[in-house]
Amino acid sequence: MPKPPSARPASPTPLRHRLAGGLILTGLVLQILRLAGLPVMLPAVSVVFWLAVALLWPDLKRSNRRQASVLAGVGVTLLLAAALRYDAEIAWAHMLDGNTYVVAMLVGVSFIGLIGTRQGHAPPPGSAVTGRRGTAGTWLGVHLLGAILNLSTIFMIGDRLRRHGELSMPQLLALNRGISAAALWSPFFASMGVVMTLAPQMEYATILALGLPLALAAGTLSLLDLSRRFDLDRVAGYSLSPRSLLMPVIMAVLVMLFHFGLTPWLSIVSIITFLLPGVALVSNLPRGPRWTLTRVRNHALERLPAMRGEISLFLCAGLLTQGLSSFIGAATGNDWQLFAHFGAPQAIASFLGIVASAVAGLHPIIGVSVLASMLDLSGERQTLFAFIALAAWAVGTSVGPLSGINLSLQGRYGISGTRMTRQNLGYAAVLATLVVAGVVVLDAWL
Repeated sequence: MPKPPSARPASPTPLRHRLAGGLILTGLVLQILRLAGLPVMLPAVSVVFWLAVALLWPDLKRSNRRQASVLAGVGVTLLLAAALRYDAEIAWAHMLDGNTYVVAMLVGVSFIGLIGTRQGHAPPPGSAVTGRRGTAGTWLGVHLLGAILNLSTIFMIGDRLRRHGELSMPQLLALNRGISAAALWSPFFASMGVVMTLAPQMEYATILALGLPLALAAGTLSLLDLSRRFDLDRVAGYSLSPRSLLMPVIMAVLVMLFHFGLTPWLSIVSIITFLLPGVALVSNLPRGPRWTLTRVRNHALERLPAMRGEISLFLCAGLLTQGLSSFIGAATGNDWQLFAHFGAPQAIASFLGIVASAVAGLHPIIGVSVLASMLDLSGERQTLFAFIALAAWAVGTSVGPLSGINLSLQGRYGISGTRMTRQNLGYAAVLATLVVAGVVVLDAWL
């Protein structure tokens, strides 16, 4: 029987970290129980995650602590303003629920580290693929797999790249741009789920006909831009070899199996939340229950508390979103309409407005949702709205410092959100120009 990994970390783990790790693991288990249909309320999951953040708060980087404080503070202020100034009904019991689903998914994705027996960040065998080919592989890999697996793909590919050393700016930009471009066409991406809810009569075939070529243009633009601005000769990229794609492709197949066959009522995010921990447990059980439990225990003690940056940022950003949506809804009401007619000029102005708000720090979902609430669309106009909403999501999440993608990169790999914004401004400007041209074409087509 194989000897289980040491039950104790190499250095003593502070009690706060052990408690926080246990709370984070508990939050994941509670969320999985909810997805299984058991009577677990979402606020219970949210409170557990927030308690873990409170325990880990002193260990956050000063910049993360400051940013999280501002996000949470503004969110609470806006909730109070909506209730006191506009007499809005606020679901206070659910005020902490924003982004809880995403946080649970991130915790579930962390169990990728338990799949297989290799531990730590030892370099994988063989030499890395470098140069333009490697960078193109990173963009294409995160784009194709992210179109199905969403945000989890960043960690699958990013953690593999980090085995060759801390991620460089070209690698981070390839990850950022590759997955954000999937919002333009993927039917499994989070953006499409939101847009399909807001514009149920949209024509997906039309969106695909415009969105897929636009995504390919975004990939070409990214490769040309990164080749011009950086020396890629020594930048490790993601190899699209069968060996490197095996685990992500298997996960994608399993996600599709659950999505279309076993649990069609669950979203992709929900499926990923329980699927990756489940696969991790199954892959370890052949070595015995003791081995498996010890690895899970070490993961809870060491890896989960180390996720404090991304968990705190996502939870506080979710609180900001709750406050913003409540305040804007209360301030604008439901009767006023932004445009009497929604054509190309109005669509372009809306697209640019959402992207500008993303640069200012708002997630595109806020701008898209607010815009939908102020429009009365029917028939073909819903397709135009859907296109600019998806395009604004693709451009806005690449450049917005508080998008889920950039929050993930900040929390996981320590890159500044404002720095990512500055690095992506030129890319976003060119891609936005292509989107504007696409809006003109689509409006004439419709």
